[in-house]
Amino acid sequence: MLDRFLPRGAAAAPRLATIARTGRVRNRRSAWGVGGALPRRVTLIIAGIGFLLPFIAWCILSTSGRIDPVFLPDPLQVLKRCIDWFLADDLLRDVGISIGRVFGGFIASAVLALPLGVMIGTYAPVRALLEPLTDFTRYLPAVAFIPLIMLWVGIDESAKISVIFAGTFFQMLLMLAEDIAAVPEAPIEAARTMGATDGEIVQFVLIPAARPAMLDTLRQMMGLAWTYLVVAELVAANSGLGFSILKAQRFLQTDKIFAGILLIGLIGLVTDQAFRWLHRRCFGWHHRRS
Repeated sequence: MLDRFLPRGAAAAPRLATIARTGRVRNRRSAWGVGGALPRRVTLIIAGIGFLLPFIAWCILSTSGRIDPVFLPDPLQVLKRCIDWFLADDLLRDVGISIGRVFGGFIASAVLALPLGVMIGTYAPVRALLEPLTDFTRYLPAVAFIPLIMLWVGIDESAKISVIFAGTFFQMLLMLAEDIAAVPEAPIEAARTMGATDGEIVQFVLIPAARPAMLDTLRQMMGLAWTYLVVAELVAANSGLGFSILKAQRFLQTDKIFAGILLIGLIGLVTDQAFRWLHRRCFGWHHRRS
């Protein structure tokens, strides 16, 4: 099938000689082609445009005078609210408390889901036992667990962490199991041929091969954990970004609602980029290959 892309006839000899000498074949893929790539600087510029366009639309709509500020405050009003929030010594405290809750629920999920995910992805009996139950449970909304969590755990910090745990654990478990199950059979069979035991195959083949995908799964689940923050802070909270958003709703402080939402998005973006940096740092070979 590749024959039609190769030069033919007498004119083909110089080109084929050049290819043979340099060992390179011209890459015909463009940025718009399948699997195309962009230089990092161009990527950053386009990403900046992606943020700038919604911001410009927000500025135009909010300053046109056609929309009541109660429904859509302008960016300067939101910025002023952020400054007032910071000067009142509540912003940093709310940010710190919310980060602690999100990381608490996320870490609890990861500590339990990592070993269970490896077992489900590796051993068929464990998969048959736990996968159907996990499939069922992951479709239950985390907010439905709030009455039970309040009954079983109470209304202190552990309850809020438990809501984030309930919202992330089951998804994380199945995705980690899929990461393990997706490891190709070839290295497993090669290790078995060389006399490796099942435990050695898990330790030295499956887990190392699945680590890039598993770290990417953890990155995605961190994003999911942030989406459950407001739900978690429904449970008798008196601080945190989610609580501040809900409190602002009662008093029609739309500018503070916008400020809280944007802060959650900004913190989530920072954590996502931190995971991406860690992925490139730990698995540089994976990025060079792809």
